[in-house]
Amino acid sequence: MTIKKSTKTKKAVPTKKVATAKKENTIEVLDGIPDIRRFFYKNEVPIYFISATNFNMLGADEWIKGFKFICHIECFDGQHPNVFSPKEEIPHDEFTCIEDINNYLLQHPEVQDYLKTRSKGKKAGKAMFLMFDENTEKLAKKLGLQIMFPSAKMRTFMDNKVNTNRIAEKAGVPCVPYVLSPVTDYKHLNKVSKVLGTDLVIQTPFGDSGHTTFFISNEEEFKKYEKEIVKEKEVKIMKRINCKGSAIEACVTRHGTIVAPLMTELVGFKELTPYKGGWCGNEIYPNAFSPELRKKATKYTQLFGNQLREEGYKGYFELDFLIDQDNGEIYLGELNPRVTGASSITNHAVFALADAPLFIFHIMEWMDVDYKLDVKAINDRWEKQANIDSWSQIIIKHTKATVEYISEAPKSGIYKMFDNGHIQFDRLDTHRRAVETENEAFFLHISKKGDYLYEGADMGILVSRGRMMTDDFKLNNRAKQWIKAIQSKYASQIVEDKSEQVMLKGSLTK
Repeated sequence: MTIKKSTKTKKAVPTKKVATAKKENTIEVLDGIPDIRRFFYKNEVPIYFISATNFNMLGADEWIKGFKFICHIECFDGQHPNVFSPKEEIPHDEFTCIEDINNYLLQHPEVQDYLKTRSKGKKAGKAMFLMFDENTEKLAKKLGLQIMFPSAKMRTFMDNKVNTNRIAEKAGVPCVPYVLSPVTDYKHLNKVSKVLGTDLVIQTPFGDSGHTTFFISNEEEFKKYEKEIVKEKEVKIMKRINCKGSAIEACVTRHGTIVAPLMTELVGFKELTPYKGGWCGNEIYPNAFSPELRKKATKYTQLFGNQLREEGYKGYFELDFLIDQDNGEIYLGELNPRVTGASSITNHAVFALADAPLFIFHIMEWMDVDYKLDVKAINDRWEKQANIDSWSQIIIKHTKATVEYISEAPKSGIYKMFDNGHIQFDRLDTHRRAVETENEAFFLHISKKGDYLYEGADMGILVSRGRMMTDDFKLNNRAKQWIKAIQSKYASQIVEDKSEQVMLKGSLTK
């Protein structure tokens, strides 16, 4: 060590030691995907996904050390090593939405004790939710949990279908021809939507999987939904087009918007959902869309993501695009500012496994660590069709207008189908990567023995290699066989007295 002597004092100044100390205090900047992956493999911060089920974030525990699921519904019957579900049910009001379930979980003594056993001092860790509200934020803060999403207020604003169109206008993303207006009656509807014609689609600001999307071409159809429409301060009125649905997931980061490949959407199949416009699955496979459509979808998603960043949003989001079958144009359908029912498909595809799942980049934004990332390089890789493998998932709902008590239900895991259409449980696994052929499928049960089935209730999710639709967007024979076979594994009895039933109206997955 060199000692520098001063002419004014005999005090020694260890110059090199000072320089070393500064270097030791330098905060590491993660440089690209390898460093980010290493960072999460060594993670010491407790991270949670808290929701009705763990479906939307399946596999996250394999990428992140210390990642746990806290769920109300035990989809794996206690066999999943990283799922915590309280054993005793405490008194609560009837659940009307997923937010109610999450608030119930945060107030549950077993959940609170579980968080304490894993907490680092006063901080319980970080949490993701499929859905949350301002009450969730208060409960999480009280427990020392940081929510890894923009505020509930911001998400609610952006989740509003009317506001989505206004954001799209600012971003330069085309929407189906529309007007935004209150509607007082059918005559008023015709007046405000004159430029759109008489064949219309009306959406209220908030809705779930087709519940609040109304197809109207005459007064009789309007009367069926009049109460839901006229009570809103403003609705979105669109020209009805001959369209097919598609979905794309993305993540707004400090370095730009990462965009996953465009997926097909299964919508409104009567075998799967009682709702005409209801989402009921997705497919991803090479060359699912023309290069022109893929390019447009990616461009529009980047534009939308960049606008979200301008609005103050960061993290995971999904866009539904509508592809006009008459003129080939692609239009924005709606925004979901969160992880979604399509996230399982996105995050287990080959392009994601080769780099990192989209949720990794989302969580990175909340880890208080600086990092570098070449977003353009990621988007270029993910756009290559060679990096896409073929998968499909279908959401099986109870489609009848009955209430039924389940006496038997299929368990979650890998099922095998035989030539005669019969299926058999083959082995336990916790997500789809264990599926080896198109004769196998991963089934995740949502409704189980002792639950009630009601119109629109999620029975379960089936994920398999290959496709479930034909090129003209119809269910193929393979899909119909799987749906019939899974439904046959449920045994239930119609319940006449509905007074004691507690049912959640709506999807638990998207």
